Amino acid sequence: MLMTALAVMLGTAFVAGTLVFTDTLGNALRSQSAKSYTDITVTVSDRGAVGKGYDHGGRTAGGPALTEDTRKALAALPGAAEARGVVSGFAGIADRKGALIGNGFSTTGTNYVPGADGTDPRYPLVEGQGPKSAKEIALDRRTAEKGGYQVGDTVRVAVNGPVMELKLTGTLRTNDPRVVSGGSLAAFDTATAQQLYLSPGRFAEIDVKGKPGADDNALLTAAKQAVPPGDTIDAQTGRELAADQDRMIEAGTKGMSRALLVFAGIALFVGVFIIANTFTMLVAQRTRELALLRAVGASRKQITRSVLLEALAVGLSASVAGLVAGVGIASGLRALLNGPLEANLPDGPLVVGPSTVLTAVGVGVLVTVLAAWLPARRASRIAPVAAMSSAEQPATQKSLLVRNIIGLLFSAAGVGGLLAGSAAKEVKLVGLGAGALLIGVFVLTPLLARPLIALFAPLLRRLYGTPGKLARENAVRNPRRTAATASALTIGVTLITALTVVGASVNKAVDEATASDMKADYTVAMQNYSMLSPDVAPQIARTPGVTAMSVMRSVPVETGADGDTEWLTAVDADTIDRLATVKVKEGAADALKQGKLLITAGHAERTGLTVGSALAVTYPDGTKGSLVVGGVLEANSVLSGLVAPDAVVGPHASAGAGLDKVLVKGADGATAGLKQALRDATGGNPLIAVKGEKDIKAENRQLVTAVLNMMYGLLGMSVVIAVLGVVNTMAMSVFERRREIGMLRAIGLDRRGIGRMVRLESLVIALFGGVVGVLLGIVTAWAGIRTLADVFKGITTVVPPVQVLVFLLGAALIGLLAALWPARRAARVDILDAIKSA
Repeated sequence: MLMTALAVMLGTAFVAGTLVFTDTLGNALRSQSAKSYTDITVTVSDRGAVGKGYDHGGRTAGGPALTEDTRKALAALPGAAEARGVVSGFAGIADRKGALIGNGFSTTGTNYVPGADGTDPRYPLVEGQGPKSAKEIALDRRTAEKGGYQVGDTVRVAVNGPVMELKLTGTLRTNDPRVVSGGSLAAFDTATAQQLYLSPGRFAEIDVKGKPGADDNALLTAAKQAVPPGDTIDAQTGRELAADQDRMIEAGTKGMSRALLVFAGIALFVGVFIIANTFTMLVAQRTRELALLRAVGASRKQITRSVLLEALAVGLSASVAGLVAGVGIASGLRALLNGPLEANLPDGPLVVGPSTVLTAVGVGVLVTVLAAWLPARRASRIAPVAAMSSAEQPATQKSLLVRNIIGLLFSAAGVGGLLAGSAAKEVKLVGLGAGALLIGVFVLTPLLARPLIALFAPLLRRLYGTPGKLARENAVRNPRRTAATASALTIGVTLITALTVVGASVNKAVDEATASDMKADYTVAMQNYSMLSPDVAPQIARTPGVTAMSVMRSVPVETGADGDTEWLTAVDADTIDRLATVKVKEGAADALKQGKLLITAGHAERTGLTVGSALAVTYPDGTKGSLVVGGVLEANSVLSGLVAPDAVVGPHASAGAGLDKVLVKGADGATAGLKQALRDATGGNPLIAVKGEKDIKAENRQLVTAVLNMMYGLLGMSVVIAVLGVVNTMAMSVFERRREIGMLRAIGLDRRGIGRMVRLESLVIALFGGVVGVLLGIVTAWAGIRTLADVFKGITTVVPPVQVLVFLLGAALIGLLAALWPARRAARVDILDAIKSA
């Protein structure tokens, strides 16, 4: 019962910890976010004022804009106390060694707006003063500390071009969530920020602070009348902005919660096998007692209720303990993230809401009672007379036949779902098929146990003699019990194996695609996947050692009568074949040099375009044109969709439109000297990454490894619960076989032999679960990988033998460790007491 309660407690703790952590995080983020809007009554934003590098179109040309005149008009409105013009973007701060401080996605840049006293209330000064010219900058306090900067030092900072060396005039405090969570903040004077991110005199947003007692809606109405009309100009109250932010935070935390609860559900599902196994054994042990109750008048319903009430008591006590443990897990997780992992989550109290309490306790109780329902029904069907003469009723042939038929039907449906899903490349169908197959195999496991475990028999007999033979016979003595124990371990092994096979397959596909599709020695791109400055291309072209280069620029164009948006990839027609593999299935190989369009085979199939087709397009600058399809490309990881000459497309991109990346080939190949020369050519910008083939492969492997490690960690709880199940089964099995163990001792089997018998039995059961899990994981991964064929060129199923062997050895180790206590207990059984036991 203790092991069962512990399994329920761990699963419930996972659920409670997830809910408490996400509720706590969401509450802290909302509190922090609310501080950002305390000085905003109404905000007017320009959706067309997208900063350089933030999208593929760059700055918007023409149209209405928010200017200083607009700001003054808003500040003069009745009820307005002040109006603040805002410009923002990203800004990479380099440390003393030139490395980027923080991550590329939260490197924030903005304008510093001093008031009459020379300070900006939105960014309170910690030390020094705000920036006043294009040669000055202020940083948030934490970023300055990370970079080792003091007021007066020279700071190296960059947007999407060469590095600027600016004087640090002061350090700031901010409650911006991006900065608090580990990002960085660089503050420029307003004119400099406008030049860097938009254009002189232009704001992306104007925030209006109302006078005390001013009506938000009245001020909003007046603001809408004061700003220039246009489709890109929006106005909202600060309360609406805060509400929108709260909804975004809630959606984000709910998404995180759902993802974590999936793994909590897996842990609870594993616990079901342990609970069902425990109550099945309890019912078997109490067969005579239950039969006597039936004989003296107890009804079947009373017997069922007695078992379910026992399960209810176990589930309730374990769930309450799990709730308490879950609160501790949430607190420890927050401390871990804010400590060694430096996630810098916002502070706030732990939130244990009524819904969390009800959900955690309710789920734990429900799972326990449902898992005990079948054993309870089985207990109610014990025949009084038959049970009085037998310690345990064997399963009837009819029940076994029904079970096997159900298992075969589920397995057939699962295999069909996997095949259909892999053929149609439907991930959901593959998931449903995998689930059905898993259930079918679980139901069939008693049928599979005897033949599979028999495979170990010769080895056990040859290596361990009588203890090995007895271990094999004990393992198959009760196939249902063995199946339930092994199935708990099978779940974790199945998921871990499937994830590992998918990860290895993706790694191989990306490695092969990188090697075969990219001829360039290096790619130059922004670390945060924003746009490179157009100025970078000529700088790279002038770099010593560069023999060929091509820009890659994604440009949105409108096509068709409905104005659908397609993305053109613009490249240098004269050099792209030296930098990427261009295999033309149909049409002319030099189509790009003729000013024509190349399309991939998948795009041709989807749109019906063929060689010679004319595609009418409207470019971002409003110019209309027509591109003729000159060839159809084979699938390529570098070139995809629509590929056009940059000489044709580039002039029609938006003013200041950036580049996705630049492909570079050197005279001597990929050398350390060329890599450094490219870094120098881009001004040592910490946000710009120069990557070769090895870097791209290593980056991909690092990403896949990080995802797999996170998944392994989340699945760890289910494996722990499975271990408890093996311990539980072996301990109760030893208790049931006390008399048998005593007889074995009496006829000459020593303590070492008894302990070895129990350990080998546990080992065989664990290996059985591991083998089934590995096979299911490989099959599931195979079907899932086939759905990725359109995403990863030439992807095939790769089964890493070393990892699979490690998983099987891990299952064996789990079996041996789980048997330590039961084996010790069995070896210490007193011979006479055991023989006298009933």
